[in-house]
This record gives sequence, structure tokens and C-alpha cells, in this order.
Amino acid sequence: MAGILVFIEQRDGAIRKGSFEALSEARRQAAGAGWEVAAVLPGSGVASAAGDLGGYGASRVFVADDAALKLYSAEGYAQAVVAAVEKMEPDAVFFSATAMGRDLAPRVAARLGVGGLADVTALSLENGTFVARRPVYSAKAFATVDCAGKKPQVIGLRPNVFAAEQAGGTAEVVSLDGLSYSIRAVVKELLESAGGEVDVAEANIIVSGGRGLKGPENFALMRELAGLLGAAVGASRAAVDAGWIDHSHQVGQTGKVVSPTLYIACGISGAIQHLAGMSSSKIIVAVNKDPDAPIFKVADYGVVGDLFDVVPAMVEELKKLQAA
Repeated sequence: MAGILVFIEQRDGAIRKGSFEALSEARRQAAGAGWEVAAVLPGSGVASAAGDLGGYGASRVFVADDAALKLYSAEGYAQAVVAAVEKMEPDAVFFSATAMGRDLAPRVAARLGVGGLADVTALSLENGTFVARRPVYSAKAFATVDCAGKKPQVIGLRPNVFAAEQAGGTAEVVSLDGLSYSIRAVVKELLESAGGEVDVAEANIIVSGGRGLKGPENFALMRELAGLLGAAVGASRAAVDAGWIDHSHQVGQTGKVVSPTLYIACGISGAIQHLAGMSSSKIIVAVNKDPDAPIFKVADYGVVGDLFDVVPAMVEELKKLQAA
């Protein structure tokens, strides 16, 4: 039976949101073609998480549970995914285009001797082959691409673009036993963001600050607004390069590409590098004292004013709404 295999990303046994989105999209695509949807879950002590995947459409879950896979390594995880591909022989392999997915998908494609489609924002199945739409030229245009008939098709789906939907159901768990993992570069430790901050790549709401914040101490204002909204804190390249905030918060072509429901840009002029990373947001709100700032060309709502006046006013209004 033809089908789609979905790579499942997890951290400490908790499945990441982007993987549920990729699995849900696989189910939607497979429904019309009568294809099977399966998942591959690498890690250590992750077997218990496999049960959640049936509810999103997986009929089988290939579990690679091994101490060597406790921390992510491209070599070990690629070996596990390829082993699942060899067992299932799918027509396509889906990844969520997170930092991990972007690193892993090309390695899997290279091992399988096929091409890949990266950062896909729309997908259709035509005569057994996926045709994808993806942004190019810093999101100034879109390209329609396919894998030239080679299978399995390796496809990375942009997070927060495809909806995660539960459909009910259970999955058969298949253990990928007997694999001897060859890992040359060993990850020793993963350092989490301070305070358990929300990852901008998966956030539904992002509050970003730029050069207009004038210094690292003023990111406290961004964090206060983000806390009231349940949002992640983002930043422009200028703020990151100045050392005001960690690179993990950077949104843009050289940072993380995001597609939240709401993106609030404070003191960000809107250089093309930044716009390439957030222009696919559903609603964009810009706060900038320069009425000619490029950010206003992509914003759905714009406030021309000093962010040190506007943002505190927003914070106060949100506190009133929450207290009501």
C-alpha cells in the first residue's frame, strides 16, 4: 500500500507541536488517495508517547527506542528514519521544518538518494506525486516545485501553517529493534532557554523587539507584553548582533522563519532579511515612530509612535481586560 511516513520530533518524551501538524496534513493528503499514514519516533524512553499519534492519523508508529538516541544527533536519527522507510516503503516522508527537521530531512534524502522539498507552505497530491508551494527570494515570490518523480519524496512543512487536528483512532506500535547506531559526533548536553520561554518557531503569538528598544534591559518590556499574551519573544538581527538577546530568539532569513497567528513588531524597521522570516504571519502589528519604515508595508495594523509610550499602554489595557 502506498503511504506517507512522518518523522516525529520529541523533547524529553513530549511530542512537538510541529509534528502533530505534519501528521495531520499527512492524514488529510492520504485520505483522498486511500494511502496509509505512519510515523517514526526516535529517542530514548519514548515508547509511551507513541499512543498519542494514533489520534492524529497514524495507523503504525515505528519506534526507535535506544539510549544512543536520547539526545538528537543527525546521524543516529537519520539511521532510524531510513530503517522505517525500508520497512514501510512510503511514497513520501514528511518533516516539520523546525531547526531539527531542517537539519535531518536533507540527510535522510541524501541517504535515500532522492531530492527534497523544503519550507513548504501548500501541498497537493497529483497523480501520486506531491506538488508543493514554497516561498523564494526572501518571500517576494512563490515557486511551485516537485521531486521529479523520485520516491520517496522528502518534504519539510513550515510550522504553524498546517493545522493540527485530532481524528481519533489508534496506532500499531512497531519496534525498530536490532539497529546498531553509528554516531561519530555525540551530543553531550542540551541547554534550554532561561525561564522556559516559548520557542518562536512554534508560537501562535510572537512579540518581537528590534533596534528601537535601545538596549538589552528594555526587552523586559517585550517579555511583559508577551507574558500577558501567552506569546514568545522574538528579535531582529540587529538586536541579536548587538548582544541584547540570544540568537535563539532571532526571526529572519538568518534566524527562524515563523508563521504565527499574531506577530507584533516593536521598534523593527523591516529590513528584507527580517520580513523574509515573518511575512507569512496571519496578522502583523507594527509599532514604529518612523512612518516610512518598511515594516508598515506588510503590516495589517500599524501604530506610528514611540514604542516606550505605545507598549506600556498596551500592557495596561491587557491587564484591565484580564482583571475584568
